[in-house]
Amino acid sequence: MDRIAFRADDGTTLELYIEEQTTIGGITYLLASDSQGEDGNAYILKDVSESDSEEAVYVMPEDDSELEAVYAVFREMMDDVDLI
Repeated sequence: MDRIAFRADDGTTLELYIEEQTTIGGITYLLASDSQGEDGNAYILKDVSESDSEEAVYVMPEDDSELEAVYAVFREMMDDVDLI
């Protein structure tokens, strides 16, 4: 399973495991968790990288309607996993 390092606004770094990836309206989103194969916290990340950038830049969506729409897509993709 792929991992990424996510630096939060407060400067802390989380090691996250990529569970799923999807593209909606030309924007890539990741569903990531902080534990591999165990109960843990899930995060939705939005790729805001420049198209010519070698390194990906992700943020957590702040718009509630965007977050709910992306969550619904991931919920459908992972219908055998409980997302709370």
